[in-house]
Order: sequence, then C-alpha cells, then structure tokens
Amino acid sequence: MNTSLAEALSAGLLLLVLVCAVVRPFGWPEAVVAVPAAGVAIGTGAISLAHAREEAAQLGPVIGFLAAVLVLAQMCDDEGLFQACGAWMARSAAGRPRRLLVQVFVLASVITAVLSLDATVVLLTPVVFATAARLGARPKPHVYACTHLSNTASLLLPVSNLTNLLAFAASGLGFTRFAALMALPWLVAIGVEYAVFRRFFAGDLDAGADAPPDAAAPRMPLFALVTVGCTLAGFVLASAVGLDPAWAAFAGALVLAVRALARRRTTPVAVLRSASVPFLAFVLALGIVVRAVVDNGLADALGRLVPGGSGLGALLGVAVLAAVLANVINNLPAVLVLLPLTAPSGAGAVLAVLLGVNIGPNLTYAGSLATLLWRRIVREHRAEVGLGEFTRLGLLTVPASLVLSVVALWGSLQIVGG
Repeated sequence: MNTSLAEALSAGLLLLVLVCAVVRPFGWPEAVVAVPAAGVAIGTGAISLAHAREEAAQLGPVIGFLAAVLVLAQMCDDEGLFQACGAWMARSAAGRPRRLLVQVFVLASVITAVLSLDATVVLLTPVVFATAARLGARPKPHVYACTHLSNTASLLLPVSNLTNLLAFAASGLGFTRFAALMALPWLVAIGVEYAVFRRFFAGDLDAGADAPPDAAAPRMPLFALVTVGCTLAGFVLASAVGLDPAWAAFAGALVLAVRALARRRTTPVAVLRSASVPFLAFVLALGIVVRAVVDNGLADALGRLVPGGSGLGALLGVAVLAAVLANVINNLPAVLVLLPLTAPSGAGAVLAVLLGVNIGPNLTYAGSLATLLWRRIVREHRAEVGLGEFTRLGLLTVPASLVLSVVALWGSLQIVGG
C-alpha cells in the first residue's frame, strides 16, 4: 500500500471508530466497529503486524488494570456503597442545595480518584438524580458536577482514568510520586470548577429544596470501605517494591467478588459482565487504529507542534495542545498519540498531557467517552442537556482550570521534583 493510501485509510478508520463510538448505531457496543477496523488496518498493511503486536503488548497490562478497577467499582455498588452515599447526602443536605453541591463535589472527586471516572458516571450519577428528586432540588448543578468531575477529578492517581494508566507507564514515576505531583493540580482544578458552578448555577441553587422524611440511617458497607482502603494501600506498597499496582486492584476486586459469590449476591457471569469485556476490546482495537494513524504521518505532524523542555511555557503549550486534540479526536486517542512525543521531555511533559486530556474534554460532548456515557444516562432519566449550556459552562471552566492547574503542576515539579 502506498503512503497516501495508508494515510487516508488509517485516518478514515479512526474517524469511523470515533463516530460509531459517539452514535452507537443500533445500540451496538463500541467494539463492534472498532475491532473489525483494527483488523482492516492490519490486513491492508496500514499498520505492520509487528507494530500491532507491540501496541497490544503495551496496552495489555493497562487493560487488565482497567478490568480489575471496573469489577472493584461494581462490587462496591453491589455492597450498597453508592446507595449509602446517596442516603447520607439526602439526610445531611436537607433544604440546602448548596450543601448538596459541596457533597457531590467531594464524593465525585473521591470516587473518581479511587474507583475511576467510570464509577462516578455510571454509578454515582443515578444516585445523584435520586437524591435531588428526594430533596425536591433542581438536579442540574449536581448532575453536571458528575460529568465535569469525572474528567477533572481524574488527575490524582494512576488508577483514576485510563489515560492516567497509559501516562503512568510512560512517565517512569512511582505510584506515590505520581500522586504527589498531581495532588496540587487536582485540588486547583476542582476548586476552579466549584467556584464557577456556584456562580453559573446560582439560580438553581437559590431555588431551595425540601427536607426529606425521617428515615433510618443507611447501613454502611464497612467491608467494602475497608477493602477499598486496603487496595489503595496496596497500590502504594506494590509501587514501593516494584510490583505492578494492577495486582493490588486485582486482589481488591477478587476479595469483594468472592464474598459476593459466597453470599449468592452475584453470579460468575455478572462478575465477568462488570469487567466490560466489549469495552476492553474497544480500547485495544482503538489503540491499534490510532497507532496506524501515528505511523502514517500524524506523529511527524504533531512532532513539529509539541514544545520541548519542562519549563512553564512548554508545559502550558503541551497541555493546550492535548486539550485541543482531545476535543477533536477524543481524549483516549489524543493521549495515545501524544505520549510517545512528550515522554522524551520527562515526567512533567507527560503529566501536562494528562492535564490537557483530562480537563479539556469538559468543553465538548465528544471530548471523552465518560461524557458520552454521562449524556446517555441523563437522557435515560428524561432530562435534557442543552449543547449551548454545556458549551458555555465548558468555556468558563476549562481555560481557567487548565491554565491554573498547569501552574500548579509546574510548582509541584519545583518542590517534589520530576
């Protein structure tokens, strides 16, 4: 295949995969189109078999880690963790929508950081809908917070986002150093989001809410909480002794799954389903298609745009480029494309990519898979999200969050070191 044809084919396949992931024709899983597209890229020679194998080998541990975290989040939900959170919010935020917003911000930030952004979008968003309805509060500020924080609050830990797992492998950082460098940008980005939300949704928050009827305090799923705490400690310990943190995620998921199976609260099929195997196949196939695009010219084109070095200006340039690319081709392909180009500049440049691909997607619907999934859940609750409103909120939050979090990252690098 000649170069021009390979470039056109690989770009067309990537566009097809992304469009189908957004539209999901006939309700098909994303993998239905992505896997054959990867097969076409390999079969036609748009990507060599050696490069496809190399990409699969690179993504394999990351996908295994993602599967374990997805199972862990689902097992926590089966234990009643998210329902308990909803009941707690309803009891303590009675009649005070602003307090409910604070609680949603705190919960969504912690859940995203520890159990990944998927847990916030898929499991917390329905709970927030139910809590707002129970209080008679307008749901919009709180539901919007779920999607914005599923992106923005996923900066803290390597396990918070699939993009982080990819960057973690490329950064050369340990688990604790990664968290230490990202803690300040994480707090700054969340703080900016909260300040804008208070202003943007002032009318909804001033509308008030009702006190819920008295009800018994919800059962706290202590076993699930302790397991999650031990899993977090396992991440740190595994990193310290040179083991892949995926083993800690696998152990946490295994403990909760075995307990649920022994108590007949779930089935082996349900546990396997919670790993979202079709989504894992989609991630692998997307990685191969993106690699084909990179091999056929995109890397050379972007290589001329990526700033070198780790100074504040360079970090800001990398973050802005990553944010733009995330909104054009989605954040997952963006991080796959940019990591090989920024890794030679050091951990700071890699983390700047993360700031761009994790904060940037709040600007458009197509910026991240989490936002697309959130939009589907909102529609299932017969609520509508206007494109204009979503974009205005994104324009107010993204530039300010991105710039200030980059400054925070630069400060962290001066203090902690890269």
